Amino acid sequence: MILNTNAQSFTDEDDNQYPVADNGMNLSEVLEPYFRPDEQTIVCGALDESKVKALAAAGVELVINLQPDDELSFDESEAVTRAGMHYEQLPISSAKDLKQLNILAFDNILRQYHGKKTALHCGSGNRAGAAIALRAGWLRGRKMDTAMERGRSHGLAGLEQEVHNRLLVPR
Repeated sequence: MILNTNAQSFTDEDDNQYPVADNGMNLSEVLEPYFRPDEQTIVCGALDESKVKALAAAGVELVINLQPDDELSFDESEAVTRAGMHYEQLPISSAKDLKQLNILAFDNILRQYHGKKTALHCGSGNRAGAAIALRAGWLRGRKMDTAMERGRSHGLAGLEQEVHNRLLVPR
């Protein structure tokens, strides 16, 4: 499926359009940056109180934060929980934290909440995309091109070469 640029519908391989189930909200107007790799997944940059409220209003059930505490400007865990969503934090400060152990923990979170509408974020979406690409390559056995494209669809940009190099090493 491909998200249309207006962020209101998806188009499948046969050009059929399906609405995005965000309770009438256009999250692309609220979140920056904003990636929508599929209907159940939202990837964005850092959150604040108003963005947490928008995610809750859009029907998000889980927020996964990849930022360490020292990057947060408010008590995100409390705000997300108060808004009625589940909250998971897996701090990934930099490329040095893109280790198999952290990607396994990330995979565990995604499996635990499988099927839930999820917002995944870091400061810019870059670390989120890196984690997705490494998960696809290391844990799902996807080919390099597929894993990298999966990462890009989730915000991978500045860490592309690092992720590529890590995927070259068998796990």
